[in-house]
Amino acid sequence: DEEKEKDSGNGVDDDDCADTKENEGSGLENRQKNTSKRKKGKRLLKRGDWLSLDGSTGKVYIGKLPVMRPEISGSVGTLLEFADEFRSLRILANADTPKDAALARKLGAEGVGLTRTEHMFFEKKRIRAVREMILAFDKAGRERALAKLLPFQRSDFEGILGAMDGLPVVVRLLDPPLHEFLPHTKAECQQLASSLGRAVSQIEAKVEALKEFNPMLGFRGCRLGVVYPEINAMQIRAVFEAAVKLQRAGKSPRPHIEIPFVGNLKEYMPLKALVKRLARDTGAEGVVGYKVGTMIEIPRAALNADELARECEFMSFGTNDLTQMTCGFSRDDSGSFLKHYTEKKIYVRDPFQSIDQQGVGKLMKVCVGLARGQNPHIDIGVCGEHGGDPTSVEFCHRIGLDNVSCSPYRVPVARMAAAHAALKYGTVVTETAALSVRSKL
Repeated sequence: DEEKEKDSGNGVDDDDCADTKENEGSGLENRQKNTSKRKKGKRLLKRGDWLSLDGSTGKVYIGKLPVMRPEISGSVGTLLEFADEFRSLRILANADTPKDAALARKLGAEGVGLTRTEHMFFEKKRIRAVREMILAFDKAGRERALAKLLPFQRSDFEGILGAMDGLPVVVRLLDPPLHEFLPHTKAECQQLASSLGRAVSQIEAKVEALKEFNPMLGFRGCRLGVVYPEINAMQIRAVFEAAVKLQRAGKSPRPHIEIPFVGNLKEYMPLKALVKRLARDTGAEGVVGYKVGTMIEIPRAALNADELARECEFMSFGTNDLTQMTCGFSRDDSGSFLKHYTEKKIYVRDPFQSIDQQGVGKLMKVCVGLARGQNPHIDIGVCGEHGGDPTSVEFCHRIGLDNVSCSPYRVPVARMAAAHAALKYGTVVTETAALSVRSKL
């Protein structure tokens, strides 16, 4: 692409880069020369100007650069095949759409470690039904609204499970607070009131009633399911109906239903019972190979992992929330001081980017020991962007986790990091694996 830009006469000048010294000569196209202002070799950008971001280096370029989907081939593909022969960690991906799941599989993911079902609710046709459900006066009203969402959710899960045919897909039940789905401006409240035939004052009162001082520690995750089980019931039914349909079509769906934000076994048990009942009601029981587990985000859950392990078939560390609650940092507000902390070496790296091994990591090790002591075969992994950080992947290998899950584009990085960790700290390397690598060489 760089050569094409040079040949077309659109070569960069000193003003075409956000940092001219760093990016000089990159052959970048600038489409905003007539609308941007220049000052001493720099450019003032305005709304509507295109920027291109290199996510690997952090460099920002002026202009809309040509892009392409990454593909693994040639020597890189061969190197990753070598890595796969030696690593012991399974590499999964976070995927919320069939498109993401298909891309992840293409990049070498061995399943989906996190499907965030709340992301599916913000689509224009669905958000109205979500808001109708939240604003309902009683259970019957909520169920009527949820019935409108069921076909959408079923289609979502059919696509993701189908794309990962034969591989596990962890479906996290609704996690964020309900107020996130409600309108936040006067105009949005008026529009919603008109569409639902309600008074604006009713909408505003409900929005106000759902506000929380600290929503990330409030009415969310399994707490929603305990109080309003019909919400989780719709999602669980959608998963099982999609899986049964795929199974009858000759596919091999493997849904893993994850109950989030559990801190107490007594929160988990009624929702596990709901999963089991709906598996029977939908005909999935005995037909679909499903599992039920939880996400370890709350320190109390980690410290009581032995109790949870008796009832869970899998666990996945939600390291973002676990970091917030262990370190006492707000992920949304810590940017004002964490940079200074890393500069002063209080933390070696930002704990939201790389696992804080001395604090959060120690809690994870305690959790793994307690869980495996009660259930030696329980599957334990990590989801979130820590799963794509090489240092964190190495740590996960050292404490004996089974998998890490990251964004689809980080899957190749995680595959390589897992192999490095296995070679550095040891794993069982079979003679077959060694011979396979030698034959490729």
